[in-house]
Amino acid sequence: MTCSKDCDLVIEAVFEDRKVKAETYAKAQPLLKADAIFASNTSTLPINSLAEEFKDQGKFIGIHFFSPVEKMMLVEIIVGKNTGDVALATALDYVRVIGKTPIVVNDCRGFFANRCVLRYIAEGNEMLLEGVPPAMIENTAQMAGMPVGPLSLSDEVALDLGLKIMKATEADLGANAIDQEHKKLMVEMVEKQGRFGRKNGKGFYDYPEKGKGQKSLWPGLAALQPKHLDPDTLDVEELKQRFLVVQAVEAARTVEDHVITDMREADVGSILGFGFAPFTGGTLSYIDFMGTQEVRRALPQARSQIRLALHAAEAAGRHGGQGRDLLRPLPAEEGGGVSRADERSRRHCRDGPQDQTRICSILRRSDASHRPGMTT
Repeated sequence: MTCSKDCDLVIEAVFEDRKVKAETYAKAQPLLKADAIFASNTSTLPINSLAEEFKDQGKFIGIHFFSPVEKMMLVEIIVGKNTGDVALATALDYVRVIGKTPIVVNDCRGFFANRCVLRYIAEGNEMLLEGVPPAMIENTAQMAGMPVGPLSLSDEVALDLGLKIMKATEADLGANAIDQEHKKLMVEMVEKQGRFGRKNGKGFYDYPEKGKGQKSLWPGLAALQPKHLDPDTLDVEELKQRFLVVQAVEAARTVEDHVITDMREADVGSILGFGFAPFTGGTLSYIDFMGTQEVRRALPQARSQIRLALHAAEAAGRHGGQGRDLLRPLPAEEGGGVSRADERSRRHCRDGPQDQTRICSILRRSDASHRPGMTT
């Protein structure tokens, strides 16, 4: 790292482990030049909490690339509560220089894209545990407009990484912050079966050696399903809609949580970042496309993710400062201040507040219908 004294921007991309990242920051800081900006490529860990390990938090920011980096055009720039204007400007300049499209978001666990992606993956896991045939899960997701099925996407991301994210979330927020049945499934796949995804040639799919055929769903998945549903009895349109609705509702929650402050960035981010059905125009445009009444009708079909969000909200309430990063606004909004992402949004999107109110009203109505016993 001796060359870091000549760098204006240094990006950390080590494992999603707080301890490893903290050790990296401790080693890197003495080697940085005085005005260098330091960025983390973390995919889910809140920037505010990571910045606590950095001496000058004004120079700390998140720059989240998507895999595979050489193909994915989107980059999330995550602004922490203490991130300075120079850090934000440097990150934006860097992303534009390398020819990618940036969106600026406020901090929370999972930021914008991964909050939505994890809902998509989790809905695929939920269907698997419900007894939906794995091939039907994958095919209906692609029929809905997604580029790959949720099981295939899990393999691409890596099942062991998904399990690490679950464990990190549980350690920070408590057992109710994740779906324990989904965790059991991942523990079985990763720790007991040794299936990590494409990177070791076996995950939800089996992967042949390069040039020796195509991947195929692992036959052993059937043994992991508690029950098996007859595909002829399942409503294909309902399955398709479930995949899109869980992502769209989560995107709307990011608006309510002040993670997304420009509605257009949610649509751009969802299409470029994780391939949300392009014909819809993006996650929030999909809500406009469906209409609020149809969204409300579809919510019970996505009950698994509503329940998971409920658990997360409960965990956030119990764990104070750490939990607040998941579903609550950042300190700037709570204290009546304006975040830098908000300022940027207000300069470029005059109609944002009206749209924001409309989307948030959807969520309040859905919360009232599907969160019994919860207080706001």
